[in-house]
Amino acid sequence: MTGPTTSRIAVVSAGVGVPSATRLLADRLSQAVVGALGDHDVEVTQVELRPLAHPLADRMLTGFADEALQAALDAVASADAVVAVTPVYAASYSGLFKQFFDVVDQGALEGVPVLLAATAGTARHSLVVEHALRPLFAYLRAVPVPTGVFAATDDFGRDADLSGRIARAAAELALAVRPTAEPAARTAPRPRLAAARDDDPVPFEELLRQASSER
Repeated sequence: MTGPTTSRIAVVSAGVGVPSATRLLADRLSQAVVGALGDHDVEVTQVELRPLAHPLADRMLTGFADEALQAALDAVASADAVVAVTPVYAASYSGLFKQFFDVVDQGALEGVPVLLAATAGTARHSLVVEHALRPLFAYLRAVPVPTGVFAATDDFGRDADLSGRIARAAAELALAVRPTAEPAARTAPRPRLAAARDDDPVPFEELLRQASSER
């Protein structure tokens, strides 16, 4: 049971692979947000869409959600903040990701801070957060934080820059969740992005294997 000052964070990830780079990024973002909130009580709910693909199709056809899908929708509707992560298909968010937010109750995300993130095989899709995700969440009247996080496959191996973007976005979401944060926290300098290193990158497949074994 959550306390009166507990913040609820819903983490929506739409990866379809097992293991999934999208889920890997979602986990890193949620951990960073919890860390940025410090001693603030946080309840994190993971909403993985892959197991909900069939219930989502049924919901679109019949208008009714099964128990698992309804629990996911309720988690997002009751959240104080949302982390939303999608893989990139055809230069935009995935159909599964869009289908889920199509059935979120109208107005449920109004005024809710959201951290937007996406994964893709190459950096060619690096603007997808700006040209696809922000317009979607603007329509839903959510409040995306300024920093979106895009991760191409190579970013996971050459990690310094990705870690900096994750830290910056997490700090922005934490501040949105805790608008009464201490003045020192408000005026702290923005995290400086470290230069990416090309020496000894961790193979992407190894990162996925590690993420899979940790669950």
